[in-house]
Order: sequence, then C-alpha cells, then structure tokens
Amino acid sequence: MKLLALCDRYIQEDVMLAGLSSLTKEGIELHVRTWQHPSLEALQHDNLRIEQHGPDAVTLPDDVYHDIEQFDVLVVHFAPVTAAILQRAQRLKMIGILRGGMENVDRQAAQTHGITLLNTPGRNAQAVAEFTLGLLLTETRNIARAHAAMKQGTWLKDFPNRSSIRELAELTVGIAGFGNIGRRLAHYLQAIGSTVLVYDDYTDEIPAPFQAVDRHTLLTKSDVITLHLRLSEHTHHFIGASELALMKPSSILINTARSGLIDEAALIHSLQTNEIQGAALDVFDAEPLPPQHPFLALPNVTLTSHLAGSTADAFINSPKQLAEMLRSRWQEC
Repeated sequence: MKLLALCDRYIQEDVMLAGLSSLTKEGIELHVRTWQHPSLEALQHDNLRIEQHGPDAVTLPDDVYHDIEQFDVLVVHFAPVTAAILQRAQRLKMIGILRGGMENVDRQAAQTHGITLLNTPGRNAQAVAEFTLGLLLTETRNIARAHAAMKQGTWLKDFPNRSSIRELAELTVGIAGFGNIGRRLAHYLQAIGSTVLVYDDYTDEIPAPFQAVDRHTLLTKSDVITLHLRLSEHTHHFIGASELALMKPSSILINTARSGLIDEAALIHSLQTNEIQGAALDVFDAEPLPPQHPFLALPNVTLTSHLAGSTADAFINSPKQLAEMLRSRWQEC
C-alpha cells in the first residue's frame, strides 16, 4: 500500500515523517512531497481562498499530483484535492486531512468515488482555546494597547474602556459552539471563576456548571461572546447588525474561528459608533488585512494575524493523530 503525504510551510517534511513513519511497520510505503510557497503569508493567502471558495480556487503545480494514480492513501494539510484529481486517483481509498476543516477537499467527489475522509478536529483545540483566553485578557485589560503606546514612548492610562474594566471572575462569557475548542475554553473560564453560557444547536450535552442558552440569551446576557462554530450556510454571518444591536453596550466580541461568522461591515460600524465596547479578531475576510482597512484605525479592537492554532505542538500532533486513525481504518478499506 502506498501513501502520498503533502507538506507545506506549516507542517514540513521532518514533522510529517515523524508523525507518519510508524505506518511503515504496517507495510505502508511513504512518499512525501511539499506544496511550495515563498512565505507563510503566501500559503495563508491560498488557504483563505480555498476556505472561502473551495478546492478549485487554487491550482497546484502539475508535479504534485503527477502520479496520483499509484497511491492508495493521500494525506494533506492545506493542499487542495479537486474532483479532477480524484477522477484520476483510481486506487485511492482514504484521504487524511491534518486539520479540522475539510474545505480543501471536494467531499462530494470523494463520496462519489467511495473514498473515506478522515480529519483531525481536535489537533489544535488547546492552542486555539489558550489563544482565545489570551485575546479575552488582552482586549479587556488593554494589554496590546498599553504595549503599543509604551513602544512609542507614551505612558498610557486613558483607554476607551477605562471606566468599565472588570476581572474575568465577574464576567459572563458566552461561547457559541461547544466542540473541542469551546469545551476546553469553558473549563479554563470555569477555573478562573467566570460564568459560562453555551449556545450550540448540535448538542444537548452541556454539563453543569455551564448553562445551555438560546441565541437571544447568549447575545443579551453575555459580557463577552466568543465564536467557535463551524462555518456553514446556517452559521454564515452568525453575528450581523441585528445581533450586534442585541449585545450589551459594554460587551466584547471574539473570533478565532472563521471570518465568515461575522458580518465585518456591521462589526466595523458597531465599533465605530461604540454600539459594543470592543472586539478581538484573529481571522478576516481579507488576509493579510489591506493597509487602509477600517479595523486598523479603530482604538477598540485587538487584531492578530491568524495565529490561534499555530503552535509547534499542534502541527506535531496532527500527523501522529492521523496515523492512529489510518491504522484503525485499514480493514474497512
């Protein structure tokens, strides 16, 4: 059995081999190639296009899949897998995806060809949950703003939220999406003493002391709302103008999931008019942000460059996790 693994600038060849090499004991022949990019920013740009428009949005060099007909298993991270590729891959039985999202694979075509898809949804859950907690602290306590001012020689004490800064134990935090990330974050917040509200249409298993709430309650009762939903037609613009109008004037919105969960134009207007107090964002409709983007001029938003899931541990763990999943599914294929 032959396996083709496609690396990139995040999951490089040494990490891929370290994670998958145990499969050679099962008689698997490993072939590793790299989807080349001049920079991480270039890869992130391609990945955003794929997330927003599907696997056909980016064309890979011909040599990446030139002999795809020979392989039984394909492992990818961000590399797109189109219907045209799957049409050629007559031997392919499984595709392993080294992340939670599967936007880079034509799932309908995979189903048509009887190809099993395996993803690793929990591989960066701890990384994203920790980062989200960091953004919450950064925005509520003005950490980034104070740092930037100090770097410019200013001893700044007068912040937009100066009269309403509160400790995390006194906040009600609403979590939208109670998957791997949302659950971890809820436990972190519980340890700190925050009250945690949870909205999730897809599970009834919300353990105490977390409180399951409907969407309206999440919006109206939360001091902080953090988004951890899968992007779909149902969740697209989960937060728009009408939702922002329901939120507390003192509330903060955090997004480390998908940019499409928020109507950016509506959020910009809400921040400009102080309809809500602030926001902390790690994902955007355009990445990198254009130099004149309105977010960059706002004093009440913390911005980071799509970093939440990017830890060495997350990248190292995903090939190892996938190897175990592949090993357990051999017999089914």
